[in-house]
Amino acid sequence: MKYLKLKEESCYDGSQIKPMWAFKQFGIKDSSLISWIGSMDIKSNNLIDYEDIGKEIKGDKLLHFVIEHFDSQPADIRLCYHRQRLFVMIIKDLLYEMGIKTQRDGDDIYFKDEQDQKQKKFNKLSVSIATCSISSMKIHFALNLISEGTPEDVDVAGVFECSSFNKEDFLDFADKACKNYINEISSIEKDITKTKVFI
Repeated sequence: MKYLKLKEESCYDGSQIKPMWAFKQFGIKDSSLISWIGSMDIKSNNLIDYEDIGKEIKGDKLLHFVIEHFDSQPADIRLCYHRQRLFVMIIKDLLYEMGIKTQRDGDDIYFKDEQDQKQKKFNKLSVSIATCSISSMKIHFALNLISEGTPEDVDVAGVFECSSFNKEDFLDFADKACKNYINEISSIEKDITKTKVFI
């Protein structure tokens, strides 16, 4: 599985979730994991989740991850959702290591400032989607770095606003998250090869 970290900021508009994006844009012929920092403004024709139709999904600055797997043919959406949850839990664990306590609900991560007596509930810290084409499984996960530019009807938190960390810290964070995910996938493959099965 190949990892690429993009240096330039760019907007996630939903087109990156389409199959073969990593190959068409960067010539990657393999399962891949790509990370970058940038804005988000998902166009209506690129929405994947039927529940999101008619909603605004946007933000001024997020840490994005796009994952594509080709190892299951035909692609398996149930496996894709399992891998999405695995990645979300890796992110949650890394945030905890940085001193940011969060709460997970499915594929979403939430944050509540325990020091702020006015904040009564958890605010949304992430967005994510999983989907499949005939040949590959795709996952997009993004972590809000700031809350600016997000929909007014959603209570959103930004990592920079609930910690003392900056952009450079989260470039390293992206590397660690991707490394941990790739190691988990590799470890599972190795466990499969050494496990006795019954016929």
